[in-house]
Formats: sequence, C-alpha cells, structure tokens
Amino acid sequence: MTEQYELFAIRYASRSAHRAEHFIGGDPHDGPMPMDYFVWVAKNENRAVVIDIGFTEESGGKRGRKLERCPIESLALVGVDPADVKDVILTHMHYDHVGNFDKFPAAQFHLQEPEMHYAVGRHMRHRQLAKSFEPDDVCGIVRLNFDGRVRYHNGPANVVPGIDIVPTGGHSVGLQFAKVNTERGVVVLASDVTHFYENFETYRPFTTAYNVGDMLDAFDTLRAHAAAPELIVPGHDPLVMQRYPALSPDLKGIVVRLDVPPA
Repeated sequence: MTEQYELFAIRYASRSAHRAEHFIGGDPHDGPMPMDYFVWVAKNENRAVVIDIGFTEESGGKRGRKLERCPIESLALVGVDPADVKDVILTHMHYDHVGNFDKFPAAQFHLQEPEMHYAVGRHMRHRQLAKSFEPDDVCGIVRLNFDGRVRYHNGPANVVPGIDIVPTGGHSVGLQFAKVNTERGVVVLASDVTHFYENFETYRPFTTAYNVGDMLDAFDTLRAHAAAPELIVPGHDPLVMQRYPALSPDLKGIVVRLDVPPA
C-alpha cells in the first residue's frame, strides 16, 4: 500500500502585477493580478519532502521581489527541520524555485536532467531566457552533483513511496510537476506548468516560455494526471490561499493544507 502525506503550501513572498503580464498576448481586460510565491511540503511519519525552495533575498532583490519571510525558516511552521530533509524536488531551475539549496545539508535533489543541460547550455546567451535563472544557483547545483547529491531523472519517476514526478517542459525545458498521494486523493502540484488557475482553465500560457506548444500540451498532461480538476494546484495563484484552509487561524494567508478539499 502506498504512503499518504499531509501536504502544505507555504507563501513566502508576493508581488503586485497586472493581467497582461501573465498571459501570452496580453489580456483585453487588463487589471491587477498579483502573484504569490510558494514552497510545498509533503510529510508523514516516515519523512518530509520539500518541493521547490524559493528565492533568496539577494536574487529576489535583483528582480524587485521582496521576501515576506524566509521560505526555509518557514518550514518550521509545519514542523519540518531542513537539516532532517532527505529529498528535495526541484520542479525547474528558475531563481524562485531553486534558491536556498545550501540550507539542506543532508538532502538529495531531484531534477530532470534536460533542465540542467538547458541552464548551462547555449540558450543562456539570450537575455529573455537567461533572466529567469540565477547563475550562482545553477553553479551551486552543479557543485552538489559533484558531491553526489543530485539525482537526475529523464522522464516520469517515483521519488519516494507516494510521490511521483512528471516532466512537461514548455515554460522551461526540464520543467516537471509533482504528484502527492493524500487522504483526499493524488494532488497534482503543478508548479509553473500553470502559474494561475486561469492559465490552464483558458489554455492561455504564461508569458515566460521556452516552447509554447509544449506549454499547451502540458495543460492536457496536468488534466490526465488529476482525477478531478480540483486536485490541480497552480504554482503562483493567490487563490490557493483563499480556497484552502489555513493550518491554524494565526497562519491564515501563510500556510494552507492541500491534503483536504478546497472550500
């Protein structure tokens, strides 16, 4: 029997933005559409797995992003010590998903191998693509690989019992999403396969793109892996904080439970 997990989204930052910034081709009804930044934690009595690790104050500051709380210190809010984490899933290598790798001294990092080839390859000469990456983060993961702490995957894989990864590409060459078995079923943590609910609901991809066709196909892949649409959790949508229950009243807007149905 496969394992089940409690599953949490921790919001560590947000930014003001407009609709035109989030859809290729803009939006005819432009208006405010803020963006949240999350890390995710799956935990049970056997282990805690962290999915994405946020950006650092330095890398965020270069891009006009400000931390509201340290994403790694915030793991304590769900009872997780980063020193005890043995597995970290990196959905891709963009700066807001791979910073803070040095704060997990015992972890193995799970990444699609094509993503690393992309991050160190010829396309990084293009500012439009390179701006989403932080060179120090990329070099840090390369060093971890030399230490035997990166597990490269080439396709779908089981990471630990009850948690799988599925690659899609599109937004980034080696983008992947995670599937976590919970009491309410298998939750599909989309990460940047769909930044907002509206991206996949309307089949309008986000503006940062490597391959638009792959991004559109990825929406179908999300649906194919989710038993119901409400099991899909987007990567940056403030609605996640509204639709799911807070872990406790004092953590409203900071930590929500994804292992229970949305309101």
